[in-house]
Amino acid sequence: MQDTVGEKTKESPEAPVVEEKEIAVRIEPDLEFIRALSMQGGDLFKKCMQCGTCSATCSLSPDSKPFPSKEMAWAAWGMKEKLLRDPDVWLCFHCNDCSTKCPRGARPGDVLSAVRQESVINHSFPRFLGRMVNKPQFIPLLLGIPVLLLGLALFLRDPIGEKLNLSNFTGDRIIFNYSNMFPHWLINGFFLIISMIALIAILIGIKRFWRELRAMSGSNGRAGPAKSLISSALVSLKNILIHKNFDKCTTVHSRYISHMFVFFGFMALSMVTLWVISSGFNPLIKTDFVYPFGFWSPWKVLANLGGLALLGGLALMIRDRFRDNEHTSTGSYFDWTLISTLLIVTITGFITEILHYVRLEPHRHLVYFAHLVFICALILYLPYSKFAHLVYRTVAMIYAEYSGRNVASLRSKEIQYSG
Repeated sequence: MQDTVGEKTKESPEAPVVEEKEIAVRIEPDLEFIRALSMQGGDLFKKCMQCGTCSATCSLSPDSKPFPSKEMAWAAWGMKEKLLRDPDVWLCFHCNDCSTKCPRGARPGDVLSAVRQESVINHSFPRFLGRMVNKPQFIPLLLGIPVLLLGLALFLRDPIGEKLNLSNFTGDRIIFNYSNMFPHWLINGFFLIISMIALIAILIGIKRFWRELRAMSGSNGRAGPAKSLISSALVSLKNILIHKNFDKCTTVHSRYISHMFVFFGFMALSMVTLWVISSGFNPLIKTDFVYPFGFWSPWKVLANLGGLALLGGLALMIRDRFRDNEHTSTGSYFDWTLISTLLIVTITGFITEILHYVRLEPHRHLVYFAHLVFICALILYLPYSKFAHLVYRTVAMIYAEYSGRNVASLRSKEIQYSG
């Protein structure tokens, strides 16, 4: 089967006009991939007639090889290899501006979201776990694993503590103390092991993804790096922190607000967690470390504010998914798994804190156990869930800077928007 592809870059002040010869591309549709996209995002991409409205509408789409029109064509033809190697898939923030303007209702935003899910699964290690995490029938098994691991850690608590000569006593300054049931050293050690497992898996996924990005860059004939890797990383991290491109969404601008709340709420909770974990060797801690924190401890205040921000952001996300279905989709299982897990972690965290201060036995221990189980699931399955978006999108943004993808001028619509 043959498909003739011809492209010409637009003239811009920053990029010279480049004539590209027509080349013959042999297409071998991946029917399984087409079925996977249809199951996740619907088969609306088959309605695409390549009018280019989606690319013209998107304020982030550059003049050189604009997206998402080419990705829609690749999806319709089942060109899995090209889509999984394409960094542009990750430069889309699913703001639905393109879906709103599409004259055929093909919903390019949902299609790219489904492609990103397939990308996470295909780059994950081990790959079978990526498939399992994204199928609802495996929920009992996937939750049972953290329960079993945490239960085993608690069962071995006393033997390990005696072997390592670790005491459960944490001091008279702690009035309401979980140490008898959940020693600080045990929880820290347990989650350190879980985090290392997740880190190894995500690093393997990043290596696979980076290799695919480089292969795509070579096939497109792009030149060498436009920036150093460090410079590209710094620019990308800055853009992530300020959510530079998210605020350009015009259809559902509240997505920018909800993501800001969730992002910085999660960052605040992560900072507090790292402070607690590093208490044994942190050079910034000059006085005796007392944990759990008192209610008016600056770290406790930061954790509570972060939890409230996370809760508020998640509430906005859920509202947006049901408020206007014409402009937004309610989301896939991939989306709801992350939202529900974060929501349960946040709610059980606040309930645990309340029960902790009123010393309601044994309820506080049971809720705390449930809280730890869902945190374990969140970390353990990070490389396979939508949580991995944070990693893969960052890598794609870095590569776009590094490879020179972002050197091309943005469309005139973006220039007018920013001006």
